[in-house]
Amino acid sequence: MGKLKGIKILLVDDEPNIVKFLEMGLVNEGFEVQTAQDGMTAVTLAQEFHPHIVILDVMMPGMDGFEVCRMLKKTENIAIIMLTAKEEVEDRVKGLTIGADDYMVKPFSFEELLARIHARIRNQFPSLMGEVVIGPFRIDDRRKEILYDEHVLELSPTEYELLKFMVLNQGLVLSKTMILDKVWGYDFGGEENIVEVYIRSLRDKLNDREHRLIRTLRGAGYRLDLA
Repeated sequence: MGKLKGIKILLVDDEPNIVKFLEMGLVNEGFEVQTAQDGMTAVTLAQEFHPHIVILDVMMPGMDGFEVCRMLKKTENIAIIMLTAKEEVEDRVKGLTIGADDYMVKPFSFEELLARIHARIRNQFPSLMGEVVIGPFRIDDRRKEILYDEHVLELSPTEYELLKFMVLNQGLVLSKTMILDKVWGYDFGGEENIVEVYIRSLRDKLNDREHRLIRTLRGAGYRLDLA
């Protein structure tokens, strides 16, 4: 993915060396970056800066990252990627439960962080990117159109949303429950088997007879593979 202009990132961490390193790398990628080294400053700055993405450390003096995340999600339309030195599952679950969109454990590579930032932009701010090209897929969210190998797919609105969700999360295992929540909505009262029906239809339209593109993982869900 090329450099992206006009996308704002707020970087929140109390370790100056990490802030300096990440800020330099993100600015070089074309992002507009502001930094904060404590929670209160981050909340105040977010109200003025209106970032698209917040990279937020958990362990900070005073107000921790969990509280900052909780406050920002109440008032701002943002994607939050939480950083922590902790590896406990409970911390990851807590962060995601209170609204974080992604979670990374220190130490991490800058390339991985960049990939996760791009994923959040594709998922939450597709209009900032215009068209999104991932492997043989081209997603134009403004036209509600998906091309596969440069051919426009004839998709119903639900098929469009399902395929877009799978392409944007390619390589990840997506459970039926997750798919229902993201595509049909939390208040969907139908049967989980509806997912199987739509997956079958997508496979037909993608000529994926051997299920090499959309794979079924028994007991886990589905995964779209581009490799």
